[in-house]
This record gives sequence, C-alpha cells and structure tokens, in this order.
Amino acid sequence: MPRRDEIAERMADAVVKRLTTRKVLEIRDEPAARAAIRHVVMGNLAAEAALDADARKLLLDHAKMIKDSAADYRALLGKVKEKLAKDRGFVL
Repeated sequence: MPRRDEIAERMADAVVKRLTTRKVLEIRDEPAARAAIRHVVMGNLAAEAALDADARKLLLDHAKMIKDSAADYRALLGKVKEKLAKDRGFVL
C-alpha cells in the first residue's frame, strides 16, 4: 500500500474513532464514513503533492538566478509553496 494510502487510512480511522468516542456524531455506516474521509484526505494529499511539484518546477526554472544569489533553496521552496497555496486557496 503506498504511503499516501496508509496516511489517509490512518487519518480516516482516527477521525471516525474520535467522532464516535466523543459522541460528536452518530455514524451508522462506519466503513462508508471512513471511505469518504479517506477520499477527502487523498484529494488533499494529491493537491499538496501537485503544489510541491509546481513549486520545485518554478524554482528549477530560476535555478541560475538562485545559484548566483546564494539564496537558501529550502527557504525559497517554503516561500514559493506558501505563495502558491495562498493563490490556490489551499491551507498547508
């Protein structure tokens, strides 16, 4: 099972367990609830991966300028990801 699937599965289990334990929701079909949460989490993880890939591509397009300026790649990557996330309405 790929890493994202494992993460989504664990998160879905934890959310359903917490909601039922704290009696926030009464869930009649727990497998369906887990599947719905897993679907949302997988979509979020995919969007985050796409955002990361776009940020890396953008920095790669400007690699010469970055190298010449002695800027910190990790710091720039973080800032570019934040900017792209904000533009796309995505919360990191």
